[in-house]
Amino acid sequence: MSTYAISDLHGYPLEKFKALLEKVGFSDEDYLYILGDVIDRNGDGGVSLLTYMMQQPNFEFILGNHEQMLLSCDFLFDEISEESIQGFGSMRINLLNDYLMNGGGVTLKSLKRLRDTSEFNVHDVLDFLRDAPLIGADTVNGRDFLLVHAGFGGFEPEKKLSEYSDSDLLWARPTLVTDYFDDVITVFGHTPTLFYGDEYRGRVIKTRTWINIDTGASGGLPPALLRLDDLEVFYGE
Repeated sequence: MSTYAISDLHGYPLEKFKALLEKVGFSDEDYLYILGDVIDRNGDGGVSLLTYMMQQPNFEFILGNHEQMLLSCDFLFDEISEESIQGFGSMRINLLNDYLMNGGGVTLKSLKRLRDTSEFNVHDVLDFLRDAPLIGADTVNGRDFLLVHAGFGGFEPEKKLSEYSDSDLLWARPTLVTDYFDDVITVFGHTPTLFYGDEYRGRVIKTRTWINIDTGASGGLPPALLRLDDLEVFYGE
């Protein structure tokens, strides 16, 4: 049995994702953490990938900021009524505009067609995302791991995990000199590694206390699959 993590697929094609798992010999005995941001920006907005993940008992989905933005626009899928129209005020318009500016348009279009292409409906997907945790934890080969979408904003070693806000976990931007827990490896994505310098373009970054596995699939670079057992990295196409 091996344990893996992947992040920020952003509409990566389902068949290429399956090919990456096949490349490492992923089986029903293995386990995969998905660290959010499966949706938006490319292809069908990641909807086919997300609905595939929903069916896998050995996958654990951790919420990303793009899934949170979709949930903030769940009013789009309410039954249209006079009351719902009256509730479509400036706050909702701003939420929708923010989501569209971050690549949500392709996802909304795919969700609209979902009933015709899948056994799931929009509300199945939204319920799945609402139930997704913000943090995962595991021990693999004697190493302790925390798995989260973006790292820890406002990090303090003494702070309890329950004291971090959603924003801390979904929008953090650690720097190369950021240190997290001494005795735990924190695995996250959210910030494409090329943002740390061109020498990191498309490559996983490993520091003493954390590993960033967002290698830029949102911009067309191959995603990275990290095996927690030995910290080996496998790249997609």
